[in-house]
Amino acid sequence: MSFVALTVLATLAQEKQYQAFGVAFYNLENLFDTINNNGKYDLEFSPNGARKWDGDKYWKKIHNMAYAISQMRGNLAPKGPAIIGVSEIENRTVLDDLVADPALKDSRLQIVHHDSPDRRGVDVGLLYNPRFFRVLNVTNHRLTIEDNPTFLTRDQMCVTGLLAGEKVSVIVNHWPSRLGGQEQSSYLREAAAALNKHIADSLLADDPNQGIIIMGDLNDDPMDRSVAKTLGAKRKQSEVKAPGFFNPWWEMLDKGIGTLAYKGQWNLFDQIIISDYFLGKDRKHLSYFKCEVLNREFLKTKDGDRQGYPLRTYSGGVFLNGYSDHFPTIIYLVKDAVNRN
Repeated sequence: MSFVALTVLATLAQEKQYQAFGVAFYNLENLFDTINNNGKYDLEFSPNGARKWDGDKYWKKIHNMAYAISQMRGNLAPKGPAIIGVSEIENRTVLDDLVADPALKDSRLQIVHHDSPDRRGVDVGLLYNPRFFRVLNVTNHRLTIEDNPTFLTRDQMCVTGLLAGEKVSVIVNHWPSRLGGQEQSSYLREAAAALNKHIADSLLADDPNQGIIIMGDLNDDPMDRSVAKTLGAKRKQSEVKAPGFFNPWWEMLDKGIGTLAYKGQWNLFDQIIISDYFLGKDRKHLSYFKCEVLNREFLKTKDGDRQGYPLRTYSGGVFLNGYSDHFPTIIYLVKDAVNRN
């Protein structure tokens, strides 16, 4: 969409002819409290662990993440996103502390959380603004690997609710990592994508008249097999056939824009994928407008060989008082203000 078109729609939104709803995702990079609960991985994030993770560092991390989320407000969504999926969080407590931080407190964000069996002790979660989104139902889905019964990872959380009065189901993910190599571990992410597809198919069989949003740190790029083939998320809106999915981040990565970087190579693992429900509609219903990698300057490393990369909390064992090793992402859904609920 051209700059002129973007400007016109932003102006219309400001004039209340249209209302925009932000839907965001953010990997919070090891948001652990200071209590050693599991005695293994968790030990690293405790006062006696390798990172000397104490109260001072924890509360700095909480404030930094809260500030980053508060900066998701903009012209299209001045009150911030309606929905924010998060990953790499240890428990409900860290989310309670996050939304209570002065940078976010006025937003009165609500929390959906579930304890996963992940060996690292990290979960996914959902923050939402109750002025825009009302939760109706929550289910959690375990990924099992047939030839590896001891494999444990993050559960996939499905939150169904009303966004601007329309039924929307959001599946929040953190797919298995590339540990051991991208190709060698691809089957795990393909299995995660197959579970996502199964959840979405079940939702649509129950109620075909709803929107599906799949979001998360997928540990794969839009063109990788798990996303492009197993899930079937298409690069262009014109390629999407109902029931199907559109992945707006494919063209973003083609332009060299990513959410995390390694050895000079950008990846875009942090995706928000939408079903055909949001495509090709008039503005009387929620429809896709645009996507954005929120690579704000304050989130970037300022110098050195990682200049421009996300400014993370630690690097080489040194506390940087940063944010995350991922940039957040956001999509905007718009609706005629006369028809919003």
